[in-house]
Amino acid sequence: MSDVKTRARPAAVTLTPASEARIAELMAKAPADAIGVKLSTPRRGCSGLAYSVDYVTQAVPFDEKIETPGGVLYIDGGSVLYLVGSTMDWIEDEFSAGFVFNNPNATGSCGCGESFTV
Repeated sequence: MSDVKTRARPAAVTLTPASEARIAELMAKAPADAIGVKLSTPRRGCSGLAYSVDYVTQAVPFDEKIETPGGVLYIDGGSVLYLVGSTMDWIEDEFSAGFVFNNPNATGSCGCGESFTV
């Protein structure tokens, strides 16, 4: 046996307190079969990839799992490489509300901010 110590791997995405609070709000009114919310990057939009957050009803083996005080955020296993090092925030103002991502992997985005390129 070796004395090799392993350390916990940091989460792929950092969540701000505002995004954690929003996940808690979503889970408080989630459908009964929801086990968390899932972040994925489906192919769509004029730049190629978009951010999508939806309820999830079952865990998938390769999804990243981030425990928050109000619920679990899953990150689609196929999207993790596009999101490593990102910060997920929740922004609300007088006219709009939504999750906002600071993604160091994005090399460009569309003019409306709905999609990005890696």
